[in-house]
Amino acid sequence: MTDLTSSRLTTLWTSPGPRVVPAPPTPRTTGFDRVARMVLWPLSLMLIVHRVLVLSVNGSVTDDFSTVYYALRRFHDGVPIYNETYHHVDPHYLYSPGATLALSPLGLLTDFNSARMWFICLNAAAIVAGLGILTRMFGYALSSAVFPSAVCFAFLTEAVRNTLVFSNINGILLLALAGYLHCLLHDRRWTAGILIGLAILIKPIFAPLLFLPFVKLNWRTVCTGVLVPVVVNAVAWPIVPGAGDYVTRTMPYLGEVRDYANSSLPGIATYYGMPWWQEKFWFAFFAAVVAAGVIVLLRWRYTDPLLWVSTTSGLLLAGVFLLSSLGQMYYSMLLFPLLFTVLLRRSAMHSPVAWIAVYCFLSADVWFSDEWLDLGRAMHYLKPTVGWALIVLTITVSAMVWWWQERKGVAATASEPPSPSRETDHPTQTRNRKDDDDRLQTDR
Repeated sequence: MTDLTSSRLTTLWTSPGPRVVPAPPTPRTTGFDRVARMVLWPLSLMLIVHRVLVLSVNGSVTDDFSTVYYALRRFHDGVPIYNETYHHVDPHYLYSPGATLALSPLGLLTDFNSARMWFICLNAAAIVAGLGILTRMFGYALSSAVFPSAVCFAFLTEAVRNTLVFSNINGILLLALAGYLHCLLHDRRWTAGILIGLAILIKPIFAPLLFLPFVKLNWRTVCTGVLVPVVVNAVAWPIVPGAGDYVTRTMPYLGEVRDYANSSLPGIATYYGMPWWQEKFWFAFFAAVVAAGVIVLLRWRYTDPLLWVSTTSGLLLAGVFLLSSLGQMYYSMLLFPLLFTVLLRRSAMHSPVAWIAVYCFLSADVWFSDEWLDLGRAMHYLKPTVGWALIVLTITVSAMVWWWQERKGVAATASEPPSPSRETDHPTQTRNRKDDDDRLQTDR
C-alpha cells in the first residue's frame, strides 16, 4: 500500500517527457574557452582585488560587521547581547542564540580590523567557490568560459559589492545554497539537510527551500534541515547571555516593517504610505503568482530536476524578498542559481523581461537625477522591488507556457543534467541520451 501510494504521488502532476539519465559525465566546454580565459580571468582578478582591497577596506556608512562582531565579543565576555535600542536606524544584531553560537569563533579574534578583513576575504572566496559549484552543477568544466564569465559578472553586481563593503555573511550563504542544490540533485540527502539547516539557522529566509525535498518525500533532508536549527538553538539557549531577550525584544522587532533600507513590498508600501487595501491587494496578487508558479513547476521535478530545482528555488527566494517584512537588494545574490539556467535549453531566463528584472535587482546604477528629482528618486528606491516582481511574474508565465505547449502536443526538451543523479524515486522509464546506449532504464 505504501509503495502504491508513493507511486501515485510521484506520477501525480508530472510532465510526460522522458527523464534523461546521462552517461558518466565529461564536463562540457565551449569553442571560445581559451580566449575567454585569457580575457575574463584577468578582469575577474582585478574586480575581486578592487572590491576586497579598495572598496571593502574603505568601508561604508552601512557597517553590518561591527554589529555582529561586538555582539559576539559580548557573548564571549558573558554580557547580554540583545541590548540594543531598536528605534535607532543603525544596523542591529538580529541573529538567534543558535546563530550566535555558530558564529562565535569570529569573536575570538581580538583585533577588529583583522577580523573584518578575514571575514571579507572568506566571503569573497565563498562567492567564487559557490559559482564554481554552480558551473559544475550545470555541466560545464571549471576551465570553460562559463566560470570566469560568472565570476566577472557576479563581482560587477551591487549584491556582491555591497556584501563585501558592508561585510556581511551573504557570500557564505551563497556557497551553502549552491552546495544544497548540488546535493539535492545528487541525492546526498543528509549533507543537503545539514547545509539547508545551517542556512536557516543563520537566516530563516531559507526555510521555504525545504519545500524542494518535501515535495519529493525526501524526509531525511527535511528532518535534518529542521532539526539542525532547533538543536543548535536548544544547545545555545543556556549558553548565550540574555537569550530570552531574543524572544521578548528582538523577535517583535523582526515582525515589524521598517520604512528605511527596505525594498520589500511591505517596506515600500510603508515608505510611500500606500493605502491598506492596495498593499493587501498587491501582496495577495504576488503571493498567488508565486504559488501558481511553484505548483506548475512541479511538473518537471522528475523529468528535468536541474531546471526544477534551480527555477523553483529562485522563485521561492524572490517571493520571500518581495513579500517579507524586510527585503534588501543584496539578497539578490542568492538568485545566481536561477541565472545559471540561461545555459539550459529551456529556461525562464530566455525572456528579455527576465533580464530587465536582473538589471533592476543586481545593477549598482544610481538613478538619482538633478533634472527629474522625484522620478529619479522613485526609480532608484523601487528598482529592486520591481525587479523581484518582474522575475516572479516571468518565471510563473514561462512555466504556464511550457505546460500549455505540452498540452498542445509540443515535445518538451529536457535540459541536460550535468552529472549522473542518484535520484531513485521516480517510477517511470527513462532513456539514456548517448547514441550508443538505446536501453530503456527504470529509476529504482
